[in-house]
Amino acid sequence: MTTPISSPAHPELTKLNLWVMTIATGMVVANLYYNQPLLGRISETFGVTEASAGSLAMLTQIGYAVGMLFIIPLGDMLRRKRLIMVDFAAIIIALLLAAFSVNIQMLMAASFLIGATSVVPQLLIPMAAHLAKPETRGRTVGFVMSGLLIGILLSRTVSGFVGAHLGWRAMFYIASGMMLVLWGALYFLLPEVPSDFKGNYKSLMKSLVHLVRDQPMLRLVAFRGALCYATFGAFWTTLVFLLEEPPFNAGSDVAGLFGLVGAGGALAAGYMGKLNDRGNAFSITTFSIALIVFSYVVFGFSGSSIIGLVIGVILLDLGVQATHISNQAFIFSLIPEARNRLNTVYMVTYFVGGASGTFIASQAWHLWKWNGVVAVGLVFSILALVLHLVFMRADKPAYSAVKQV
Repeated sequence: MTTPISSPAHPELTKLNLWVMTIATGMVVANLYYNQPLLGRISETFGVTEASAGSLAMLTQIGYAVGMLFIIPLGDMLRRKRLIMVDFAAIIIALLLAAFSVNIQMLMAASFLIGATSVVPQLLIPMAAHLAKPETRGRTVGFVMSGLLIGILLSRTVSGFVGAHLGWRAMFYIASGMMLVLWGALYFLLPEVPSDFKGNYKSLMKSLVHLVRDQPMLRLVAFRGALCYATFGAFWTTLVFLLEEPPFNAGSDVAGLFGLVGAGGALAAGYMGKLNDRGNAFSITTFSIALIVFSYVVFGFSGSSIIGLVIGVILLDLGVQATHISNQAFIFSLIPEARNRLNTVYMVTYFVGGASGTFIASQAWHLWKWNGVVAVGLVFSILALVLHLVFMRADKPAYSAVKQV
């Protein structure tokens, strides 16, 4: 593995920089979730089953994992602002390809490309952590992550409304226009951060293998995150199918409104980051994973109750968000000069978990409807809690001692 040089001087993180990164993170990550409230309408357009339409959400998440694996490590080697500007052009092309899709196969390819290109948030979050002072890193990551979660959740609200009134294709046209405007804003307002890694792409990718091999806590944190995100994908992919059936008989706009409910979890992001800065990560994570488990218990009794679904959404999104912030604050403390690569390992694993939850829940819905989805969510969340309690106890030296490479 190529030996990294000492980090060069970097610009100071201003409030404007932080707000720009946060807004951009939310707007770009929204691209990954626009299709979820639209799956019912898409299945009608192309005459495919709900399970087949559900694969679009899975392909978007797989694409995101692939983009994370092959694009994000470049953030440690290239100038990040330039990399972001190039990537934005690819995002716009992928969104337009989705809008012009003439069959489900073309839309599947476009969905994969949307995921693979919409990785800008995973360049911006390590950039914010890199520019932040060590004593405020958790708070900074939490603030940017609040933009990420709001983007994830409100994307469904916007998409559901647009899909119900203008059709599902309109959402992708609108998204491509928003990306063009955002590209211009970032060009003028985003700071440039010099790279730390002095080597070629081959050695950069090899270093990922070394990180996975030599950082056991990175592996555990990544797997814990993947299990939690699987519960998130399982719920949001199948919610629209549940709401379209009796007794709800609702459309994509109602499914999207649940994003407004879940956005409340994002408001806790900054506070969770502050608690991580105070050294309470293990206790916070135990509590947050327990919230995920409990949310699925609530869902189990809420197959015909809007109020129950609302309560479950709040618990689920708060739990997933708090766990994710704790995970990222931890991995960014491991090896400062390799933050993009650490984030790559974590986020690839994270979104593979999300894709797995999406796929398995879609099949469970096809076979057993809502009870099958609840069972999938309970299995993943309980596994996450067991992993956390058994292998990541706060009194184990491995939790606080970081092995350097």
